[in-house]
Amino acid sequence: MSQKEFHTRYQRQLILKDFGIQAQQKLQAARVLVVGAGGLGCPVLQYLCGAGVGTIGIIDDDLVSLSNLHRQVLYRTSDVGKAKVTVAAACLQELNPEINIKAYKERLSNENAPDIISGYDIVVDGSDNFPTRYLVNDACVLLRKPLIYGAIAQYQGQVSVFNYEAEGSNRPLHYRDLFPEPPGKDEVLNCNEAGVLGMLPGMIGTMMAAEVVKVITGIGKVSANELITYDMRDHQVYKVLMTPNPANMRMPETVAALQGFVYEEQCAAHDSLEITAELFTTWTQRNDVILVDVRNANEQPTVKGFSHVNIPLPELEERAGELKQHNIVLFCASGKRSLAAARLLLQWNDQLKVYSLKGGIHNWLQTQSSLL
Repeated sequence: MSQKEFHTRYQRQLILKDFGIQAQQKLQAARVLVVGAGGLGCPVLQYLCGAGVGTIGIIDDDLVSLSNLHRQVLYRTSDVGKAKVTVAAACLQELNPEINIKAYKERLSNENAPDIISGYDIVVDGSDNFPTRYLVNDACVLLRKPLIYGAIAQYQGQVSVFNYEAEGSNRPLHYRDLFPEPPGKDEVLNCNEAGVLGMLPGMIGTMMAAEVVKVITGIGKVSANELITYDMRDHQVYKVLMTPNPANMRMPETVAALQGFVYEEQCAAHDSLEITAELFTTWTQRNDVILVDVRNANEQPTVKGFSHVNIPLPELEERAGELKQHNIVLFCASGKRSLAAARLLLQWNDQLKVYSLKGGIHNWLQTQSSLL
């Protein structure tokens, strides 16, 4: 790009007070990954591209559908059935051919997240599900990457900046400080279930793009350590100040641990007090889970193959102090006593993370037999 073209393209922001050529050069040198090319991702991508962010990554494995078009403005009716990242990359390159667009036609997973995210300076989370949100957050914390967060539902949206060194904070706050655990089943509806007006993701996505520019250039005050909530029905904006939450330590402690972490299971476990036999099998191999047999001593069938303790239901209140692990999984013969035990533990301490094996050990043994 010639100097004349450069100044013509970015002239409106170059003349801004306190912005100028230095801020523009910072944008050119920046590398930003956008997770999700949907309702939030589309406006984020358009405005970062227009602003001149030098390298923009897009990761999404979804296809354009007709129901996307009322809010995902990068796409047209003729794009239905095409890969979102392919269409988005072509549109953005047409908007600004001088920047580098990297398209990842895949789903972000715990296996690929460290490699992909490590190649970028900032990550923008435009995803619409909790497993991905927790994955993106944990990877950014471990890799020390600022994370711009946004979420929408019906008429309201949220914006925040996580993992950013804010003045006066002992450590960068992140998504788990705000939401230590995933919500339970039916506590939060997604856009498919609750609906959303198309303008809302445009407004929230634009706010997210603005936070990216502020982080890169140093212009303005970054919205770190606070959650901004916007209601489009009356244009009310609320700010909630965040504080460190020790409960967020459930996240993986290393990149290697993250790659072996199954986020779908973590979120599914919060749908109810009961977990499936399949999830129980997985958790028998984890170090952060204590498995408790609440049957009476010597009850049949005996179980082998995983470490557990026996605390009969009548002794539970007296011995509850022995249960120090963050995740407690109770089991019995049929699942009835263990479910009752889980409810009792929560009555005594509602901060515990307690689950009951659905169908009991009989059902689990049948599941194991079917796998042989």
